[in-house]
Amino acid sequence: MQVFALVLLPFAMLMQLTGALGRKFGLDSMLLMMLFGIAAFCLGRVVEGYDRS
Repeated sequence: MQVFALVLLPFAMLMQLTGALGRKFGLDSMLLMMLFGIAAFCLGRVVEGYDRS
């Protein structure tokens, strides 16, 4: 889950730069992807903590 979160933002930026989305991908969408990536990373960290117990 942490790897997914770390890959999400560069992938979103690459899609924005290449125009692969086919529509205007604004700052609000990038902010949502950033927040989703942070949440996924934190959730992965919590799951990792439970795995070590």
